Order: sequence, then structure tokens, then C-alpha cells
Amino acid sequence: MSRVLLLAGAAPAALLAVSVPAFAADAPVADADQTTSVGTGQSDSDTILVTARRRQETAQDVPLAISVVGGDHIDSTGSFNVGRLQQLTPTLQFYSSNPRNTSVNIRGIGAPLGLTNDGIEQGVGIYVDDVYFARVASSTFDFLDVAQIEVLRGPQGTLYGKNTTAGAINITTRQPTFDFEGRAEVSVGNLGFKQAKAAVSGPLSDKLAARLALSTTHRDGTITNVANGQKVNEQDNLGLRGQLLFQPNDKASFTLAGDFSRQDPSCCVQVYVRTGSTQRSLDRQYAALAAAQGYAVPSTNAFDRLTDVDVPLAAKNKIGGVSLRAKIDTDIGTFTSITAWRFWDWNPSNDRDFLGLPITTKSNNPSKQDQYTQEFRLTGETGRLGYVLGAFGFYQKVRTNGIQQQGPAASAWLIRPSDPLSKNPAVLNGLTATNDISLKNTSAALFGQFTYKVTDAFSIQPGFRVNYDKKVGDYNSVVTNGAGQLVVFKTAAQGGNTSIEKAQLAVLAPQAFNVKFSDWNFSYDVTASYDLSSDIHAYATYAKTFKSGGVNLNGVPADTAGVPLLVAATVKPESVNHYEAGIKTQFWDRKATLNLSIFRTDIGNYQAQVTNGSLGVLRGYLANAEKVRTQGVEVDFSARPSERFNVYGNGAYTDAKYRKFVDAPCPPELSGGTTVAAGQTAGAAGVPGGLSPESCDISGQRLPGVSKWSFSYGAEANAPVSLLGKDGLVYVGFDGNYRSAFSSNPSPSAYTQVDGYALSNFRLGFRTDAGFDIYGWVRNAFDVQYYEQLAVASGNTGLIVGQPGDPRTWGFTVKTTF
Repeated sequence: MSRVLLLAGAAPAALLAVSVPAFAADAPVADADQTTSVGTGQSDSDTILVTARRRQETAQDVPLAISVVGGDHIDSTGSFNVGRLQQLTPTLQFYSSNPRNTSVNIRGIGAPLGLTNDGIEQGVGIYVDDVYFARVASSTFDFLDVAQIEVLRGPQGTLYGKNTTAGAINITTRQPTFDFEGRAEVSVGNLGFKQAKAAVSGPLSDKLAARLALSTTHRDGTITNVANGQKVNEQDNLGLRGQLLFQPNDKASFTLAGDFSRQDPSCCVQVYVRTGSTQRSLDRQYAALAAAQGYAVPSTNAFDRLTDVDVPLAAKNKIGGVSLRAKIDTDIGTFTSITAWRFWDWNPSNDRDFLGLPITTKSNNPSKQDQYTQEFRLTGETGRLGYVLGAFGFYQKVRTNGIQQQGPAASAWLIRPSDPLSKNPAVLNGLTATNDISLKNTSAALFGQFTYKVTDAFSIQPGFRVNYDKKVGDYNSVVTNGAGQLVVFKTAAQGGNTSIEKAQLAVLAPQAFNVKFSDWNFSYDVTASYDLSSDIHAYATYAKTFKSGGVNLNGVPADTAGVPLLVAATVKPESVNHYEAGIKTQFWDRKATLNLSIFRTDIGNYQAQVTNGSLGVLRGYLANAEKVRTQGVEVDFSARPSERFNVYGNGAYTDAKYRKFVDAPCPPELSGGTTVAAGQTAGAAGVPGGLSPESCDISGQRLPGVSKWSFSYGAEANAPVSLLGKDGLVYVGFDGNYRSAFSSNPSPSAYTQVDGYALSNFRLGFRTDAGFDIYGWVRNAFDVQYYEQLAVASGNTGLIVGQPGDPRTWGFTVKTTF
């Protein structure tokens, strides 16, 4: 009912379509659509303006590492969501096995890879027109009517509403205008690709303007399910956005906006990649288990793109909200208020055994979220002092009602073959865990940043943040057998558990606990910047910041009696020390830009993903690694020697490691055997029947998901021609990216190392000054076979599954602006 009332209150905006307002900038972003390079501040016709520091300034003047991508460059390169955006910004990492289980990292840090845990925060903040998106699932939606995207690298807590330790993605949409304008775009391609975008903006009166935008995308799946002929891992997206801008005078403006996005694809599946030996007994590893049931996967070559999963797949995802922004110029500065409510509904259907066997027939965690945010900000300048002062409040409610159910093949797959119970399908068939999980998350902060010009060339910029967080979580998992009877741990006084019950409890165990976390934090940063000349700017930054502590809401380890170990129910805050220095230069009459940054981030109590090897005992929980460090060098370059040619290249070297993590989960090759006891020595990796260490020391090993080397590069050339009676430009463009090998498991494993790869995209088209543009495109032109990520299937059978990246795709686009 509350959602209905809120949407009804936004009915005037809804009549024009719904969306988030274009107010990420305190002033309009000029010429953003013309951006053709990334991270350097170059554009076709003017200097790029950004609002990273809550005021409008050039990208070159901002003393921090920032990548800037304009709306037209986003469209022309097919970067329609954050996953594609990472191909243009080398230090951005994006991983998603489905919308809920998505992580976005910058410089290798931000969120742990693996199944999402509702009880922790993101390290990378996603903002659309100043509104914080708490759910990283929002990053899987199509960009809609975007003017510009800024990727800010490094901690951003003293300027942004929600504290973020790794960086922020600041998305600015196009604003309502008092001049009538519009744009439309249609794309078609192979794999049944169809995409349409449209936007219109104009005045309703001399003080009221409106903007309406919509987008729809469909593409057939890239993987065929041989069991039913269905194409899976498809795209099926719809987005709507509407805004009303009221300007009663030149000192005040109010923007009411709403947005709604829906995804309803047949998705998501990971396919067989390989097997690797574990320390489990040989008869309990994949090859023996599959042979015992006469099973074979459709193909052992993942790039045949075949699966035979026997559970219907769904990834229904809805997100939207309403926001109101007020901006008022006063004698002491510009006062801004942003009030927002957002919702997120997630309704999946997964096959978590990844096979065409009825082992796990249900593994779904439908979830609903409501989020409320309020931000106040005062921005001003007096003499040599500039300032931003802000207050931020955040409240989030998350409710997840999950289910995991085992099927008729579970007994043979999950119970030791020498145990007679493995021959009885009824032991595990119908065994069901029903989970009721809730979270209430409250956060409040006061923050600010000051800029003092010591001289015209030298500035000091200190910032601060006082933050309070409180999380209250409830976890309740009830287990029933195939007959609907409760399965519980029984004490000796109760007669103990039967052999059948013990077998069931080894697969799905009941658990219930309540957990609370609250904490105050103070963080600060200071930046010194110096203009060596009008075109050379140097800066250095130190930040002492934090990432809020959290609560584990996927279950926690338990003792032999099934009692949850509540010491693992809370996760300590991360403590972050960040150091950065950089230089930004322009030369060749400002036809070329070269920026360089070096950084080091040290994190204490890093929030790491820990995965229990058993199939259903735990979905994965969080623990604190003692020390993590990421450091590296980033270079951004672009040049426009003439109006006929431009080129860009960006690169990053990132060295991200666990400096100390002595109690980490072991990789699959060191898992699955009998746990070592006192005085025993763990067996060799990958030797069946060996003794497995209780935990592993992975100090010095690389963090998951981050390549040491990553690059993006591209160029575009054009020539004047007359075509179909119209004068314009014929152009050819190229965009490429490369990333070196990376680990795809929280504890590095030889089985989950993803090889490096390079992707190449081309486009050829014709455009006119009147706004007409038609071009053909091909992406992954050389049909490179690569994995987006690999994963260890639960159960320690040695099965490795993965997501093959998109094959070669091609099509053409027609767009017009007026």
C-alpha cells in the first residue's frame, strides 16, 4: 500500500513517464554527448564539465582520478549498462551471475565476489542524478537517456551521501529543457537483437518543463538448453523515466521525477567448463558420480554454449522509485535537497546444480526492498574558501523468502556411495529449506569538504565525515523432509538423530538467529593540488576512511549440535588508509591530454567471502581478512589532432593482494577430504581421499576478479561526403580493450583462473549536422572465446562452471535528434 500511495503522489510525473531527475550536477553538463574519449576530459567541441566535487568544473581541474564517458560514446560503443562500461574504463570490474548476485569493484575492491549477502554495504556507490542506489542489481539495467557518466576512483565519503571506499559511478541523465527537443534510436542485429530508445523534452509553460524517456532491449540467449530447445541468458529489458522541472525564478528549481525498469529474461545459467581433482574420495568426485547415474553433459566444450539444466530459469527484476530535488540559491551558497524512495523486487528461478540431473530442483531467494534517502547539501564560496556541507539519512528494509529443495537424484549425488542410504532416493527427495530473512538498515551522516586557495596556484582541500550505522537482521531457516515433517537437531536426551536425519542435516540444516550491529565512525581526507601551469595540474591525497560493518544473512557456521556460532554473525568495519598522487596535463594547443595517477589502498578487516563446501549447509558467508592491499598506476590519454581524427588509450596496472588472511577458505583442490585433526598433516592438493586443512593461509595471493594489466583504446576518423542528398561525415571507429588473467574464486585456485583476452569492436557510419546518424557495428569482431567468470560448484565434486562471454555480434543503428 505504501508504494501505491507514493506512486500516486507522483502521478503528475507518471503521466509523463517515470524516472530519476537530472540533477547530479548543480549546473547543466555542457557538451557531454560529444565526449569521445575516456578519463581525460577531451570532447569534440569543448572541455568536459563534471560535478564530481558537487560543483561544475572541468575534468582536468578536478584533483582526483576520474573517467568520463559521454552519452553518444556510450551508445556508439554499445555500452548500455555497467557491465559493458567496464570495457571503456580499465579499473572498473563488473561480475554478475544474475542481477542479484552482482558485484562492482574499482581497483579490485568494493564488494566480494560470490553470492550476495544483504547485510553488507557496497564499496562502490552508484548514483543516478544524485540518488544513491543501494542495490547493485541496478547496475544490470540499461542506461536510459544518459548525458554523461563519471567513474570516480578512490574513497568518496566526504562529498557523497553514502560512504564509499573504492569509488563511485556518478550517472547524469539529460534534464528537462525549455526548448523543445527529442531523440530517437533503433538498433537491430543478430541473435534477434532489437533495441529502441526515445526521449522528448520541452516546456509545458514558461515555468514548467517536462522530459519523457523510454528504452526497450531484447536479444535471444547465447546458450541453448538441449532439454527443451530454449535459448537462455537472453536480454529482455524495459525502462521508463519521466521528469517535471519547475523553475519559479532564476534562483530556485524543483524537479519531481520517477523511474521504472523491468527485466524478465530467461536467465541465468552457467555451463560445464572442466573438472579438477579435489581431496574428496574418488567415488564422490564428479566423474564417478556422473557415471554412476549414466549422465553426461551435452558438451564438455563451454563454447558450444549448450546446457541441459532441468529447472525453469527466470530472473525477474524490477526497480524504480520517485524523487524530489529542490535547489535554491541563497546569500551563503546553493542549498540542495534530494528526497527519494526506491524499490527493488527480485523473483528468480535457478538451477544451482548446473546439470540436467534433479539434484537441487529449487534454489531461489525472492527478495523485496524499500529504500528511503534524504540529503541536504550547501555549496558555496567566499573569498579564497569554497565549501560543501551535507547531511545524509538512509533507511532500508529488505525481506527475502528463499527456498532450496533437493530432488530424486540428490541421494545418489550427495550421500557417500558406500552408504546404503545413497541408493534410496526418498532420503533426500523433497528435502526443503525455507528461509525467512529480513534486514533493517539505518545510516546517518554529516559530511563536508573545504577548498582553501593558499595562492592562485596552490590549494588545500580537507574533508570529513561523521557516520552512524545500525543493522538489525533476522535469519530463520526451517527444514522439512519429503513428507513435510520438520528435520531438526536432536539431543541425546531426545534420542538423537536417526541415520536418515543425519544424512538430511548434512545437506540442509535448520538455523535461526537474530543479529544486531551498530557503530559510529569518523573519517577524513586531505588533498593538496598545485597548478604548475594553466595546463599542468598536480595533486596528492590521503584518506582515512571506513566501510561499515555488517551482519551475515546467508546463515553462519554452527557447532555439531546445530547451534549457530554467533561470533560469525557480525562482520567488522573495514579500516581504510588511501594514498594517491597524480598529474593532469594538456599539450599540443590542448589537442592532447595525458593524465597519470598512482595509488595505494591498505584495508584492515577486509570483508571477504567465505564459502562452505557442502551443498546446502551455507550459501556463503562473510568474514574479515586481516589485511588487504591494492596499489597501482593508471594512465589516461586522448588526442584530437584535427576535426577529422581522434584517438584515446587508457591503461592500468593493479596489484591487489591479501596481505594477511591466515584463516581463509581453501580452494577446491584442498577441500573435500576429512578435516585434519591435531597432530595430522594435510594431504597434497587434488589427491582424492586426502586430509583437508580446516582453513588455508592465502596471505600474499591475489584478490579475485582483478587483472594486473588492463587497457582500453580506440580511434575514430571521418571525412566529409554528400550522401542521399545530405551533406555530412562518413566515419569509421574502433574501440578495444584488453585485460590480463585474473582469479575467479575468493581463494585463488588453478581451476578458476580466467585467461586474459582482448576484445575488438568496429563501427562504420554516416552522420549529419542535423542530427541524423546511421551506422553498422560489430562487437567482439574476431569472435574471441573468453569467460566472464568461473565458479566452483558446491559439494567439492570438482565441477567448475562458467559464463562464456558474448560471441561476435553485429547489427546497425539509426538515430536522430531534433
